[in-house]
Amino acid sequence: MDKLLSQFLAVAEAGTISGAATALFISQPTLTINMRKLEEQMGVPLLVRSSRGVDLTPYGETLYQNARLMRRLYDNTLKAIEQQRGRTEHGISIGLGYSWWTLFIRDVVVDYSSRHPNARIHVSLGNQLRCMDQMLSGDISLFIAHEIEGLSRSTGARFLPLTRVGTGYFVRRGHPLLEAPRTIAEIEAYPAVTTSMPETRHQRFFETWSRTTAGSASFNQGDYVFASNSLAACLDYVVRTDAVINYTDTLEGELARRGFGRVTVTEPTRQHVAGIYVLEERYDDPRVRELIAWLHEAAAKVLQPFEKVIDGRPAGSRAPSARPGPRAPGSGQNR
Repeated sequence: MDKLLSQFLAVAEAGTISGAATALFISQPTLTINMRKLEEQMGVPLLVRSSRGVDLTPYGETLYQNARLMRRLYDNTLKAIEQQRGRTEHGISIGLGYSWWTLFIRDVVVDYSSRHPNARIHVSLGNQLRCMDQMLSGDISLFIAHEIEGLSRSTGARFLPLTRVGTGYFVRRGHPLLEAPRTIAEIEAYPAVTTSMPETRHQRFFETWSRTTAGSASFNQGDYVFASNSLAACLDYVVRTDAVINYTDTLEGELARRGFGRVTVTEPTRQHVAGIYVLEERYDDPRVRELIAWLHEAAAKVLQPFEKVIDGRPAGSRAPSARPGPRAPGSGQNR
């Protein structure tokens, strides 16, 4: 892929010239000069400095969306050529929220490994925005997560629903909230812990209408006392304090075995659709389709199916819907 375009993508995703220069192992002045060269080639301004670093102009947004697609196609071409040359047996690379590994992905991975003993297996655990970032960068083939609300169609991602899941509030054993049913207001009076801290650079995944100034503030901040992308770290914090973690109810059994209790709530909690995200251009790849089929089969054993499957394909397969933008941390979306 063209060097200047690769450097432009790094700047757009880092949000700063200095951050991109560090990631690319080049000097900041060199990168600045190269971005000016790219603007001269394009004949339009691509970047504008802001208090946070650099922002994309409307021309820059257009170039970013198309250059990202070019990078994916280029990377996919290199991978296809390497597979043709027979260097390695085809492996799998998937991303997922923390719950899904425990519930059924672990079994899928072990089964795949037994069928393909020489294949490399890469599993990335994290919230859905990090997984989306990795999928768009070509690091993973697909991922399982809650549906991302307000996701831009320009990402080229397809969402395949698997199930509906609820949210629960979990605390350490002996916590005062476990003594009686509680309202949401009573629960939220306690410190909150989240595994879902959003990152500013991920705002580019959303439709422009969801990236207003007001929305940007709630995206960057949240009502929490502790946040980490590690579930283990969050649970360590909860078990030693009076903090509450809002998490998908599918992991209630596992959390109970670890000594955590679920607070009984006197009012309905939010429901989420969980499913598989895959790039449109990868969906018809036979190996990807095979992996999706395995995931559906494994999920059906432990989760209530979202919809019936018609002709081997989820009836609810669809592009991301236009819904309100990302919720603040603690909303229970990214599991």
